[in-house]
Amino acid sequence: METAYPEVKGLEGTRRQFLRTAIVGGGAAVLGTALWPLGAFAAGHTDVLLLSCMDYRLTGKTRSYMVRRGLGDQKYDHIVLAGAALGAVTDKFPEWNKTFWDELGLAIDLHEVHKVMILDHRDCGAYKQIFGKDFAQYPAEETRIHAEQLRTLRVKINEKYGQHTPKEWKISTSPHYSSMTFLS
Repeated sequence: METAYPEVKGLEGTRRQFLRTAIVGGGAAVLGTALWPLGAFAAGHTDVLLLSCMDYRLTGKTRSYMVRRGLGDQKYDHIVLAGAALGAVTDKFPEWNKTFWDELGLAIDLHEVHKVMILDHRDCGAYKQIFGKDFAQYPAEETRIHAEQLRTLRVKINEKYGQHTPKEWKISTSPHYSSMTFLS
């Protein structure tokens, strides 16, 4: 192959090797730099895993609630499923169950989580979708059905991870967690 620069004649293969090495090495360096913050937080310890609903009305309120509990940034793992406890136990969406169990297992393995908090809320669209009933119209029944899902999940966690049995059960009396009721 002819080159416009006679002084580099015979170095074409070396130049190609250099370019390949530079591209692969540079890519690895950039990727390593980009992923460094993720690796820095991947290992470590946190006591709590929070399971909450995906309802957009609650995302800010959920974070505020956790901050008030002393569990602000980088102090808890967080799984978000439609229906919270219901999402983790319903047979209607088995992939949600798998997601919950995979995430809980990972949180235990990576971060040594030993406490699970579950926040359910009233007027939950997932409950309407899965049960076909608007429980918000029947507060006593709504409390009963949420408590049933929370207890079911507690039993399942206890069967699989005995020492990680949820210690705290919460259901709000409004869709914004303004007041909490403890359920046992």
